[in-house]
Amino acid sequence: MTDLNKRSLLKAVARSAVAGAVLMGCGKKEEAAAPAAAAPAAAAAPTKAAWVYIGPVGDAGWSFAHDLGRKAVEAHFGDKVKTTAIESVPYGADAERVFRDLAQQGNEIIFGTSFGYMETMVKLAEEFPNVKFEHATGYKMSPNMRVYDASFYQDTYMAGVIAGHMTKTGKLGFVGSFPIPEVLRNINAFTLGAQTVRPDVSVNVVWVSTWFDPPKESEAAQSLINQGADVLLQNTDSTAVLQTAERNGKYAFGWDSDMSAFAPGAHLASAIVDWSPYYIQSIEALRNGTWTSQRTVWGVKEGLNDLIKIADVVPAEAKAKVEEIKVGLKSGEFEPFTGPIVNNEGQEVLAAGVKADRAWKDGVKFYVKGVQGRVPN
Repeated sequence: MTDLNKRSLLKAVARSAVAGAVLMGCGKKEEAAAPAAAAPAAAAAPTKAAWVYIGPVGDAGWSFAHDLGRKAVEAHFGDKVKTTAIESVPYGADAERVFRDLAQQGNEIIFGTSFGYMETMVKLAEEFPNVKFEHATGYKMSPNMRVYDASFYQDTYMAGVIAGHMTKTGKLGFVGSFPIPEVLRNINAFTLGAQTVRPDVSVNVVWVSTWFDPPKESEAAQSLINQGADVLLQNTDSTAVLQTAERNGKYAFGWDSDMSAFAPGAHLASAIVDWSPYYIQSIEALRNGTWTSQRTVWGVKEGLNDLIKIADVVPAEAKAKVEEIKVGLKSGEFEPFTGPIVNNEGQEVLAAGVKADRAWKDGVKFYVKGVQGRVPN
C-alpha cells in the first residue's frame, strides 16, 4: 500500500469514528467497544524453604530421610516452592552462621533437623520474627518457632519383637548416640518388645556421643558382638552397625530409611521415618496463613513411622505379631509403654494398666529392667 493510500484510509477511519461518536451522543444504541485486555498478573514469588542437616545427605540415615521429605515437597508444590538444603552442619557457631544466612536470604521457613540446633534456633527465631523456624525432636518453642518429632519407639518396639524371636544368646546390643529421652525411649521400647518373646533377654548399650561417625559406630557394634550380642539396633545415622553385624554373621536393623541393600545377609528390617506428610502439611500451612507455633509428634498412625522390609528369615509368628501391633498403633488402641514398667533398679516407673502420656515419654531418663548398666550423666 502506498503512503497516499495509507493517508486516505486513515482519514476514512477517523471520519467513521467521529460519526460513531455523534450517534452515541444522540442516544442511538450501539455496541460498546470491547475493553482492552488486562495485563497478565505477575506470577507469585515461590515460597522459600530451607533445611539444615547434621549429617551428609548420602548417609542413608537421618539426614537422607529428611532430604527425601524435602524432595517430596518439591514434587508436591512444583514451582510454587523453592527449597534449599545445607548438609553436615555442626552445632555451635557454624550452625548459627548457616541459620542466619538462610534467614537473610529470604527463606520464609527453616527446618533444623537435629536436637543440638535448639538453642541456636531459639536465638535466631527472636532475631528474625518474620521467619518461621521448625525444630526436629526438641521442646523449646516461641511465637515463630515450633517443634516436630517422630515416634521411633513404636518402630523399635516392633524391632524388639523380631529380635526376641531371632536371638540365640538372649543378648541384644544397642548403639546409642546421646542419652536423651528420645534415645532412651528407643532403647527401652526395643527391650520391652523383645521381652514379650523372651522375658529373660538382656540389652547392652554402647554410647558413641555422635549421630554420625561410621568408624565409631562400627567399633561400638563390634564391642557389643564381642560381649555376646547377636542382634543389634542403633540410634545413629550410618549403615556401619548393620554392615558390622554382617561381617560377624549376626543380625541387625536398618535405621531411618531402608538399609536392606547395604547388608542383606544381616538385615532383619528397617525402622524408618517418612517426613513427607509432615513437611507438605507444614509448607501448606505457611502458604495459606494457618501456621501456628505448636508441638507435633506423629508416628505409625499418621504414616510417619514404620518397620519395613522384614527379612524372609524372620519367623511367620513374629511377622504376624508385628502386623498386629501396627494395627493397634494405627487405631491408637495399642501403646508400647503400658504399665507395669519397672526400671533396671527394680523401681516401678509406670503402674499396671496405665498408658504413658506425652509428659512421661518426654521424661524418660532411665533404663527398663533388662538393660544393663546405668544411664550416663
